[in-house]
Amino acid sequence: MQPLSKNLLAQEKQHWNYFLKIPEYDRCKLRTGVIKEAMLAQPLLNSQVLVQVVVKHPIYDLPASFFGDRMLIANATGCSSIYGGNLPTTPWCQNSEGRGPTWNNSLFEDNAEFGLGMRLAVDHQRAYAQHLLQTLSSELNSELIDALMHADQSDEAGIYQQRERVVELKECLARLTSTKARELETLADQLVKKSVWIIGGDGWAYDIGFGGLDHVLASGENVNILVLDTEVYSNTGGQTSKATPRGAVAKFSAGGKSTAKKDLAMIAMSYENVYVAQVAYGAKDLHTLKAFIEAESFDGPSLIIAYSPCIAWGNDMIHNHQMQDLAVRSGHWPLLRYDPRRLAAGDNPLQLDSKPPSVAYREFAGSETRFSMLWRSHEQDAERYLQASQQESQRHYQHYAQLAALTPDVEKKE
Repeated sequence: MQPLSKNLLAQEKQHWNYFLKIPEYDRCKLRTGVIKEAMLAQPLLNSQVLVQVVVKHPIYDLPASFFGDRMLIANATGCSSIYGGNLPTTPWCQNSEGRGPTWNNSLFEDNAEFGLGMRLAVDHQRAYAQHLLQTLSSELNSELIDALMHADQSDEAGIYQQRERVVELKECLARLTSTKARELETLADQLVKKSVWIIGGDGWAYDIGFGGLDHVLASGENVNILVLDTEVYSNTGGQTSKATPRGAVAKFSAGGKSTAKKDLAMIAMSYENVYVAQVAYGAKDLHTLKAFIEAESFDGPSLIIAYSPCIAWGNDMIHNHQMQDLAVRSGHWPLLRYDPRRLAAGDNPLQLDSKPPSVAYREFAGSETRFSMLWRSHEQDAERYLQASQQESQRHYQHYAQLAALTPDVEKKE
């Protein structure tokens, strides 16, 4: 270590400024379904508090990179809200056009409803903007109004074109003097597609906020829900949640949790009009990428449950990716996607994307402190829980495999 010289500091500032001026890749040309190109999307979440506890960050960064320039976030209180709202600074960034994620934090118990309110507000503002467009139709270009009203915004190119139309609309409105024109000026940006994300941990989604989550899933509204599943209440000290698996040691389960993990994916799929995915990016990154793209494009509720190893498990987070991979290969965490749109083509909406368990559950449990510590304190209970979990993981996978193999009794649309 030695004192930092002023010359070196000035030189590095020049390097940094040069780096910032390097243009970003054209999002309209990136193939986001390909990992090596998807990773070129500009990240709009640059947290400087990436301590070991926030392994969730890379998962959170995916939607921020792909949809961040039009993203509205309702974040439940928890680990993700701590690094997401690290005031007086903020990890959320903006691109060269000044666009970035709109982030807000709510409580455990009402975050799902909070995010639903964002969706309803955005939809109402867009509807009113469209009403104003029609009201001012005699004073505006009819072709421009028609294009704004019926724009295809299903991809980046379509969204970019809609933004160009909004710029043109604002230029036209600036020449008008009516009150309606001023109103439409303030709402014109709502004509561009918005992506609403409701994000939180398993303590929120499985437990305290589950009633609200269930209400939002049943609403049919176009919201994206991301559950960062650490299988324990992480931010409040590591208490047991309904996502905690059988045999895991946590606060309030010092002798190991005696009941099985709640299957949130199966509950959500029972609605049949909800997009559902269960992902683990450390085990299968392309599957995770596909799930986020499909979920955001789905016009209705979507739920992504992401496996999120946590320091509360007692492991060194340097092994995070290996832990995710072992969880999948042992059958503890099946990878799946349930897309209701597949039914229209006569296909089964459920796709099971991980192979049958190829690793003994004992190997998975023995690699994690939250399970292995029970053998030192309650050996007989640990062995009993292990046997039950081994059978559970096999049955669980077979159940999903049977559902994914069913042939839907529907006619294919021409």
